[in-house]
Amino acid sequence: MRLLFDENLSPKMVAGLSDIFPGSAHVDRVGLGGGSDNEVWRYAKDNDFVIVSKDADFYEQSMLRGQPPKVIWIRRGNCTNRQLQLILRNKAGDIAELCMADDVSLLRID
Repeated sequence: MRLLFDENLSPKMVAGLSDIFPGSAHVDRVGLGGGSDNEVWRYAKDNDFVIVSKDADFYEQSMLRGQPPKVIWIRRGNCTNRQLQLILRNKAGDIAELCMADDVSLLRID
């Protein structure tokens, strides 16, 4: 389960979750900082990543396009990187199920 963190999440998420989600990346670190959502979508699809975002745009693309890639939409207000990391750690089982399910393309975390 490799996660691709969107611009609205800190690049520090990659290192903070590397033990549970190895091989993950941040859009800034793969040359997509400031890139369009379509570019991020294609990169995630071509490189087998699950997109993690707090932005509804990827949710909407997921509903229109289906998968791959799969999308994790975090719908929490302001919270620290530490809190977000804890949320994703607590949802690791749900994220694994998302990755394995053929008929599910989105995990919404409220």
